[in-house]
Amino acid sequence: MVDAVKRARRAAGHAAARITGQALGPYQSAVVRIGFAGTWLFFLLREFPNRAELYGPDGPWSWHLAERLIDSNHAFTVLMWSDSTLWFELVYAVSVLASMGLLLGWRTRATSVVFMVGVLSLQNRSVFMGDGGDNVIHLMAIYLVLTRCAQVWSLDARRARTHGSATAGAAGPVLWGVLGAVCVFGAGTGRFGYGWLAAFAALWLACGLWWLVDRHEPEGEARAFLDVLANLLHNAGMLVIMAEVCLIYATAGWYKIQGSRWQDGTALYYPLGLDYFTPWPTLSELVAGSGTLVMLLSYGTVAVQVAFPFTLFNRRIKNVLLALMMLEHAGIAVLLGLPFFSLAMIAADAVFLPTGFLVWVGVRAAARRRAAEPVADPAEPVPVQLPAPR
Repeated sequence: MVDAVKRARRAAGHAAARITGQALGPYQSAVVRIGFAGTWLFFLLREFPNRAELYGPDGPWSWHLAERLIDSNHAFTVLMWSDSTLWFELVYAVSVLASMGLLLGWRTRATSVVFMVGVLSLQNRSVFMGDGGDNVIHLMAIYLVLTRCAQVWSLDARRARTHGSATAGAAGPVLWGVLGAVCVFGAGTGRFGYGWLAAFAALWLACGLWWLVDRHEPEGEARAFLDVLANLLHNAGMLVIMAEVCLIYATAGWYKIQGSRWQDGTALYYPLGLDYFTPWPTLSELVAGSGTLVMLLSYGTVAVQVAFPFTLFNRRIKNVLLALMMLEHAGIAVLLGLPFFSLAMIAADAVFLPTGFLVWVGVRAAARRRAAEPVADPAEPVPVQLPAPR
């Protein structure tokens, strides 16, 4: 009995040291960051000609209707600070730039905040324009702020390797100074909301403290304490993302089981007959014309979604179902014409990808990049720089 207690204490101590000592899943968090930033960026660019109708002054959901709704549900959106077209265009442009910055991992802590503000502002401005993929992006944009998602595959990671710190350079303080000024301006408009104002103020102060400690005491106890807090937030954020993905699939699967069309295996047949979901009519007719294929796809979708949360403790089965779900979303993108919903779900699924596979992908990508770099001709004379005359 005493030995069992000692083993349990050692295991608990080891787990606590691991959770506080490192940000777990660096490759998974990087893939999630790249996936969601890229999905939102591609969506904003594709809908750039229609931006005013979707989220701006030309949309059916007018600024006054949005104002009345937000006054009742207290949703966050900076688009309610002004009804001018210039302000809308500025917010949309900043959202595009923040998505690019987060995709590349440039000043990721700041760009993740701006990315979240852009996502919430546009989606909460016109709540009836979104679908399931937009809801996933909405949630993940908030969770990404908590994570240290730029440890690998980012410009921040390269800056940390070359300059010794990811906060090196003047761009970070300037960016946070601008964000602080915007926060003060938003507080002055009276439309910020005390909860959001407190959250942004706390985040701004915490990042300012991190910058000061990282510049003046990078090896001290204060930096170690901040690292522990950052690791705890990161690991909690990754846990929430994984739980969210499991909840999405479990809810979708169990609701499908209760539907009569899913029970008899004909659910997929009906959307294939709608013009909105048939970007490739010939392909849709080919799939809908096979009752066996429709039944297998319908039953397979339900089985995979219901079973996936229960397979997380078996790595091999989990990886198989993960591949099937990603293939399923790729099929939805092509067959039903829902590319951004599929990209969002694939990016969410990526949190469960095995580390070995991601490391292999990174090594292969680095090897291809090095192979593509021009090689100097050995026969060409190398220029010699002479010392400057004294």
